[in-house]
Amino acid sequence: MTTRNDESMREFNDEEGRSWTAGIAEREGLDYKGRFHLIFRPTGQEDPTVGLEDVRWNSEKTALRTLETMSGVELRRRLRSARGRAEGA
Repeated sequence: MTTRNDESMREFNDEEGRSWTAGIAEREGLDYKGRFHLIFRPTGQEDPTVGLEDVRWNSEKTALRTLETMSGVELRRRLRSARGRAEGA
């Protein structure tokens, strides 16, 4: 998995006021379908903490456009989902 650069990141605060960064990561391989997916990490950390591999895009352009247009409410909802799944795994 390759995490994209800073221009593909969005900062937002969760319900408790902690700062998070939402971004996109690219899965390696020949299959382009769903290659890009949503990731989250606490702001200032390098490694993604949680990801949603079922929120996928076929191209980086589409992933970036979607991430740019997601509201804070949507980002918080997706983060809650990712964190819940990570705890259950």
